[in-house]
Amino acid sequence: MDFHALRDIVVLFGLALFTVVVLRKLRLPSIIGFLITGFLAGPYALGFIRNTHQVEQMAEYGVVLLLFTIGMEFSLKELMRIRHMVLIGGGLQLALTIIAVAVIGSLDHFPLSQSIFFGFLVALSSTAIVMKLMMDAGEMDTPQGKAALGILIFQDLCIVPLMLFTPFLAGGGEGLADIAVVSAKAGAVVLGAHYGSRFVVPWLFEQVVKTRSRELFVLSIIFIGMGTAWLTAQVGLSLALGAFIAGLAISESEYSHQALSDIMPFREAFMSLFFISVGMLLKPVILLKFPLLLIGLVVSIILIKAVLTTAVGFALGLPMRIAVIAGLSLAQIGEFSFVLSRSGLSYGLLTRETYQLFLGASIATMALTPLCLKISGPVADFLIGVLPHHWTRGRSSLAQNGDKVALQDHVIVVGYGVNGKNLAGVLKNLEIPRVIIETNPFTVRRLRNQGESIIFGDASKPEILEHAAIGDARIVVIAISDAAASRRIAALVRQMNPSIHVIVRTRYLLEMEPLFKLGANEVIPEEFETSVEILSRVLKRFLIPQDVIEECIADVRRDGYDMLRSASKRHSHAVGIAGFLSGAEIGSFRVRKNAPLEGESLRGGLLRTHSGATVVAIKRGDQITANPDPIWEFQADDIALLLATPEQMRVAARLFEPG
Repeated sequence: MDFHALRDIVVLFGLALFTVVVLRKLRLPSIIGFLITGFLAGPYALGFIRNTHQVEQMAEYGVVLLLFTIGMEFSLKELMRIRHMVLIGGGLQLALTIIAVAVIGSLDHFPLSQSIFFGFLVALSSTAIVMKLMMDAGEMDTPQGKAALGILIFQDLCIVPLMLFTPFLAGGGEGLADIAVVSAKAGAVVLGAHYGSRFVVPWLFEQVVKTRSRELFVLSIIFIGMGTAWLTAQVGLSLALGAFIAGLAISESEYSHQALSDIMPFREAFMSLFFISVGMLLKPVILLKFPLLLIGLVVSIILIKAVLTTAVGFALGLPMRIAVIAGLSLAQIGEFSFVLSRSGLSYGLLTRETYQLFLGASIATMALTPLCLKISGPVADFLIGVLPHHWTRGRSSLAQNGDKVALQDHVIVVGYGVNGKNLAGVLKNLEIPRVIIETNPFTVRRLRNQGESIIFGDASKPEILEHAAIGDARIVVIAISDAAASRRIAALVRQMNPSIHVIVRTRYLLEMEPLFKLGANEVIPEEFETSVEILSRVLKRFLIPQDVIEECIADVRRDGYDMLRSASKRHSHAVGIAGFLSGAEIGSFRVRKNAPLEGESLRGGLLRTHSGATVVAIKRGDQITANPDPIWEFQADDIALLLATPEQMRVAARLFEPG
């Protein structure tokens, strides 16, 4: 029995383990370690692996699984929401890059057909690398993450037409007719995925889940993903595009989270093989023969792609910061360019030497992607600092936000994601004045047409906050996913209005201390709140009584927020009135019809004797009475402001409810 394939895998993973561990100690990304592993183990360096075909096949499965999981984390509704970025942004980026590279190639005396093909190769970016880095950094939900994803989706959709154009450029094939046919097939597949996600996939998962077999569940996931990828390949589309469409179909199912967790280990293993296989393709001799030319190519590719992609984002109305970060994140050559380059090599559009030069430059741009993402923020900040504000706020009619917001004592909501949308909706229902600051121009246009008070712009700019009447606002809620941007906004808000109350949503507990230092009054970590919600749902499934569940949650919150308060108390701006009341909280309750307190006076002592809570103020209609007299009698719909410990609050709450 031949065990060469198994030996190759063992050698590759063993070498990758050593290389990645060393690079992680140097704080370099794992992707660079995988590329170096492939370069060293490949047939052109140390020669540990002679036959790369099997490794490349498994690497292709890695790309398929990556796009499958990306599709599961995304949704068709979200894809429709950023359709402008996909169609307009992706189309502009692809066309401008091809034209720019073709012009440069023609000036270097390459034939026009060959220059256009160079543009094809350079225009595509790496979905595998960009999405992995952004997911690891938790930036998939940020504006720059969505902008990059929209452009990448369009590039992946265009790989098939570009493949069909390649023989047309070389003087053969039917070109345009083939593209029209495949485009029609792509439309049919997307339409089929839409209806499949609504009817077929939920029915299939329902039948599988009834068996209570995890093995069958995992098999059904792999069958849907790989089966859809294979079907799309049969109609002339790419495997990776089919996998993405399959992921989108599963994302609409209630079982998508379990499916994602089950498939993730397979994805990580095969993705490492993809990066290793890319490193294997390069011949070391090319680095020694043309070092200066390679350096020039790498710098040119990164500059051309970063500048043009930034220009596209800016043309769509994105603020300078978001456009720059998205542009630098897409400044590498993509994995599908390697597939395209092999086709160009077979049709004579690339020579063996230019093919190796392309590989060398491409691998270098991939390896530099983590660095590009790291410097994107400082580069954007530098450009914003030296350029006039009306240049950097976004070239869009939406940037013209009219006069300063004529509101007082209002809430400023920064970001219109899930948290911002829910908060804005509740504020609207309660008729609390609010203004939203959002960087997505299409969201701004839609909400403005609905009559919502919304400002287009980057809240880390003083001009935008001034426009939102920061000086007259009561509360600022920073509800965005970008941790670095949240820190900048919190510091700027505190500087512009020292008395305002700043609430920040963040992902992790580790991000709390820096936010408190910069001026936040309250920091809500999703990590902690998610754990509380999980606890509640687990106890409900065990039929634990609701009052016991509430006591358990209160204990967890008390222990957790004692830790959170200890962080806030180290900073004076984070200490409100509750900071001076050890262990006490302030809460408000409405007197319901037929509640025990209805008709009771403060002198009667029902509230005080049963709960120990103190009444600070009472609101009846539009009148607020502070420190009410003992003869005050509660009526239905009165709102009482209480001062009490968490345990006293729980007891007092029952007195405001009927029964």
